[in-house]
Parts: sequence; C-alpha cells; structure tokens
Amino acid sequence: MSEEIVKGTLITEGGRTCILGKDGTRHLDSERFWKGYTTHWLGQKVCARRLPQSDHETGKPLIIVWPEEEPPERPQVLLYYNERLKKYPTSLLGHIAINVNGDVFNFSHLINENEVMTPEEYLYRPALGEFAPHPVLGRYHVEKNGKAYLDKFGRLFMRSVHVLEVEGLPAGRLSRFYHREMASILNTTPDPKKPEEYPAFNLFTRNCTTIIRDGLREAGFPMIKGIFPRDLFISAAYHFIKSEQASSTRARLFKKNQLKVPEAPESAIPWPVNPINLLRLKRLTPEYP
Repeated sequence: MSEEIVKGTLITEGGRTCILGKDGTRHLDSERFWKGYTTHWLGQKVCARRLPQSDHETGKPLIIVWPEEEPPERPQVLLYYNERLKKYPTSLLGHIAINVNGDVFNFSHLINENEVMTPEEYLYRPALGEFAPHPVLGRYHVEKNGKAYLDKFGRLFMRSVHVLEVEGLPAGRLSRFYHREMASILNTTPDPKKPEEYPAFNLFTRNCTTIIRDGLREAGFPMIKGIFPRDLFISAAYHFIKSEQASSTRARLFKKNQLKVPEAPESAIPWPVNPINLLRLKRLTPEYP
C-alpha cells in the first residue's frame, strides 16, 4: 500500500521543517527533511510522503518532497534525456528514461538502477540514505559492512533533464513491453565476479537507449533510431514534431533545469554521436531548448 501523500507549504520554524496544511496542521514535523528541498522550495506549495527506504543516520523512513503540480489531462508518454554527469566517465553521453502513464522505466548497466518508479521518485528523491553519494568519496560506493551509497537521488538535482512529451502513443503496448524487459533484467542470474552489474548489458546492442528504442519500434515507430541517449532523443523528437507520419500524435519539447545542490556538480550536454542529428537539431529550433 502506498504511503499517504500530504500537501501544503514547506516551512521551517524553530529549526524544524514540516509541511503546513491549509487547515494549519503541521505534517511530518518530527521527520528529517533533506536540505535540498528547503534550498529550493521553502515557502512553496509541495507534496510529500514517506519512502520505504531508511535514513542511514536516523533509521527512520526517508521523506520525499516534490512541487505540487496539476496531473496531466490525458494519458501520455514522456521521454527524459538526462545530461551527462561530469564525475562519472560512463555518463559521457548522458542517460535516457521513459515515463509511460506515470511509470518511469529506468534501464542501466547497474542492477540496482533498473527500476520502475513514480515520476516524483525519479526526479526528486532526497540525497539521503542509500540514494546519497558517499559522504567522503562523493560518488557511488558500497562499504564492506554493506551500507550502500548508490548516488541515485532525484535526477533533476543531479542534472538538467530534457523532456519530449507525446500524446497519442499506444501507452498500454509500451508499458507491457517495458515491464517485460524489466522483469527479464531483474530475473537474470548475476555474474559472481560483478554481481552489481547486469551481465547482458552491451554498449551497442543492449543499453538504456536500445531497450527504450525497441519498445517504440514495437509500438509502431520503426523510423525512430539511436544507439546512444541523445541520438535517440533527437530522433524521436524530430519524428514526432516534424514528420508528417506522426500526424496521429501531438508532441512538445521542454527542458527542466538542474536544481543545484552540493551533492552534484553542474551537468553538461554532449554532442550527438550521429552527425545527422546535428542537422535535425537545427530543424527542431526553436522547439528544442
């Protein structure tokens, strides 16, 4: 059963942070709130709930906070292109994930990062507990005693996120495909030498990009191409915005700017690998940020 969501204004009084409801009720006033939330949203309308994961310091459930937003008017699909993380060489080309009717599918070479999450978890998880970077190393690290610092807090705090929102796609078909792929990954027998990694991951044939691409192709869009994250994102944006073949869909592009916090350096956007996508970028202007 999902934890109850509370809504109100994020406030800090007397050194304590809580959510102040419309009726004056102080919600979660005995909990620890991550400083990133108060840095960006103090005095603003927010939502919050407890997560199943625990704080390493207090042992209590983590609190996730996110801006109060209106739900979409109709079912939709959102493709998230995440800019690259400067502190990780494997993030040289950035990353991509897909939101299908509120389920965010994230595929990765690390087993623990293969997840189906709510949008707020994907974008706004706190940099506390297992989601935080290691306090000394500043990155992913699992200690000998098993205490994990997986450095996978809210992606919007880690980097800027470019979004392609598409209406009119066969969301049910896409959802079934990605759930099937996720189950296959999570049920794979790990390699004893590298138990933290997905053994079938391949940079060119089975990565975060190709799995998402193959779902779009199976859903009836074989013209969408790409092996690497930004190339797929540009290919999909160009097709759904500029192609006459996509007349049954509606799409728009926008960018969510990184919310700066001490736990993450400023992200950077790489060039696409395929030069054709440089030409497509020009044609997408001014739609593309």
